[in-house]
Amino acid sequence: MDYRILPPDGFLEARLRLPLSKSMSNRALIINALTPGASELENVAECDDTDAMRRALSSLDADVINIGAAGTTMRFLTAFIASRPGCSLLLDGSERMRHRPIAVLVDALRSLGADIEYAGEEGFPPLRISGRRLKGGELTLDSTVSSQYISALLMVAPLMEEGLKLTLKGETVSRPYILMTLKMMSEAGIESEFAGNTVSIAPQAYKAWNFRVEGDWSAAAAWYEIEALSSGTVTIDNLCRESFQGDRKLADIFGHLGVVTEWEGEDGGSDLVASPDQDARLRIDFSDTPDLAQYVIVTCAMLGIPFHFTGLSTLAIKETDRVKAVCTEMAKLGIFMQPEGNDVLSWEGQRRPMTELPRFDTYDDHRMAMCLAPVALFVPGIIINDVEVVSKSYPEFWDELRRAGFTLLDGDAPLPDPDDE
Repeated sequence: MDYRILPPDGFLEARLRLPLSKSMSNRALIINALTPGASELENVAECDDTDAMRRALSSLDADVINIGAAGTTMRFLTAFIASRPGCSLLLDGSERMRHRPIAVLVDALRSLGADIEYAGEEGFPPLRISGRRLKGGELTLDSTVSSQYISALLMVAPLMEEGLKLTLKGETVSRPYILMTLKMMSEAGIESEFAGNTVSIAPQAYKAWNFRVEGDWSAAAAWYEIEALSSGTVTIDNLCRESFQGDRKLADIFGHLGVVTEWEGEDGGSDLVASPDQDARLRIDFSDTPDLAQYVIVTCAMLGIPFHFTGLSTLAIKETDRVKAVCTEMAKLGIFMQPEGNDVLSWEGQRRPMTELPRFDTYDDHRMAMCLAPVALFVPGIIINDVEVVSKSYPEFWDELRRAGFTLLDGDAPLPDPDDE
């Protein structure tokens, strides 16, 4: 399904609740499954990624588990199944998943005693895993690729015979996600030490817990973008100021783009308020918060704010190569950006007139759809292809846009005649 999107007729006003954090939900589900005697978790995100995790954890006696396009689920389950004695199965995913590298994690688990074989191309899913209690010990891991590899290892570390002493090599990407994992493990009774670049976890048992999953800060990014482009009124009822999530940095970043976060709004919730104060040029390192990059890139392009962004290398192994994809779609607006290697993207304001209303592709990537939709505020009538991709993390996104006053037409519908009342 495709949508043609028209902006609100008047002043934009929106009040909403964010979906629950899928990052926290997936960690909670794994920790809960590792906890003796724990009851089933109820307060978790309802989206494709979390649904894939729940289905997989309830199907561990199957011969094959296919997790579709859920990258976090693939990485976390690889470590979970490898450390589960008596569990033997094939872990597979979508065609895109079969091209997302996993060798760093597999090599690490093998060195700790895991029995994992590649069932297809070397270094990529599908994986044939025979679970056992892992020996553990000391391990040095390349931490420049994905923090999910690290979190996957940390969550199963307490069950290893010797525990785990993990030394991170290189500039660690998405470090806040590692801290989130350790904080959630602590809530479940696990003691750890993170000193310098080394995390140490002794053998110990998880304890039953009752953890509250926060609203998803990464899902808030589209609403910060909408506020920056509309200067309307957006109120979010479940935005957690003292959050475990690294994407909490979103509020600080958009402060440079003219969006002030008032944490205690007049009617409760947190108000996003427009400010005339915008940076003339933006420089940001996204190493800790790569999932925010697309929204900030599109916002800067629409507002005409030049930028120099670094820390983008992990975006190449997401649902799509996100930097390449966003550059391709911005070109449809006459906005031309050229990546510098796989880590840097700069823009000096180059643009040409559009030749036609753009029809944006989404590349099976939920964040591409959500970062491009607000462009309708500047270019009414844009079309977003394959809108169902948002179900991966934010199934209610399009309904929330409607409630905020946007009009969503069928992608093949003509533009309304402005003379029609």
